[in-house]
Amino acid sequence: MIGEIRLTAFVASVLFLLVFQTPVLACTGIRLVAEDGTVVHARTLEFAVDLKSNVIMVPRGYKRVGTTPDGRKGLVWRTKYASLGANGVDLPYIFDGLNEKGLAVGTFYFPDTVGYMPYKAADARRTIAPWEVGSWILENFATVEEVKAGVDSVVVPAVVLKAWGFAPPVHYVVHDASGNSIVLEYVDGKLNVHDNPLGVMSNSPEFDWHMTNLRNYINILHTSVRPLRLGKVTLKPLGQGSGMLGLPGDFTPPSRFVRAVAFSQSLLPSKTGEDAVLQAFHVLNNFDIPKGAAREEKKDEHGNILADYTTWTSANDLKRKRFYFRTYDNSRIRMVDLMKMNMQAKEIVRIPMRGKEVIEDLSP
Repeated sequence: MIGEIRLTAFVASVLFLLVFQTPVLACTGIRLVAEDGTVVHARTLEFAVDLKSNVIMVPRGYKRVGTTPDGRKGLVWRTKYASLGANGVDLPYIFDGLNEKGLAVGTFYFPDTVGYMPYKAADARRTIAPWEVGSWILENFATVEEVKAGVDSVVVPAVVLKAWGFAPPVHYVVHDASGNSIVLEYVDGKLNVHDNPLGVMSNSPEFDWHMTNLRNYINILHTSVRPLRLGKVTLKPLGQGSGMLGLPGDFTPPSRFVRAVAFSQSLLPSKTGEDAVLQAFHVLNNFDIPKGAAREEKKDEHGNILADYTTWTSANDLKRKRFYFRTYDNSRIRMVDLMKMNMQAKEIVRIPMRGKEVIEDLSP
């Protein structure tokens, strides 16, 4: 069984500083649908430190106990469905992944906007921590409609993650195998459930703000613009892509949301799920952040440069129930097939994501 996080006080303090002082926190998510009906949920995960993520498979019938702010026993449940995906810092919970029914969840950072639910001792038995929400959804529901009907049965307050010393500010995107998608956000003490017709996800501010902001970019086209005639002068585009001129290219959440919509909505159709998975990785290449490209002006008290980078990128095939990923240190796409695993196992199965890039020498 995967144990609790064990970090030194030094590492924990560094994590705390990096998380709170790093402004980008630039996770980006998309949804693609292939012509064969396969739905693919894909995303990047950015952080200022290596979260030491691994792929984990949580079997059916696994016992869970929710975490509460005051240390009381939280919600108790046994997993109805097996699930597969990536965790972080050795937590036995999935940050991004899918279940055996083709439901997918992505947990995204939501700083300066999140406002978790109020908590009182009487709520303990139906309380779970923010980092437990994604797994709770995967382990109990099969469709987006079921999530909509059942998500308000739990209390999600600001529970402090002991290793970090604060309650991680997050929100969630949920997709199912039919293509339905929603966003779950806790703001001002209440749960907001937003339909997500475009399947795109970013960070702060609220999801409905991002959807309204899209109206600033209705001039964006996936086709090149026509030449412009000004008197006797004809101005022609300088090349392909002129319809996308003005698309925001920075790493802020609003700009990434707009780009994610522009790219995911302008793709040529993918014939199969495998094609859509590869297409998703191509789209997310546009959101890959190298170390140092998004950083704070000053170093922290330990001399570390505070810079977000793309720790890993993942894609979930909701038809074949496969989890694909690549990491910062290894751009080769790797895959784990949930349907080939023992979903009746007694313990959580851990599959390492780490590894270095292998460069193939083709010299004759």
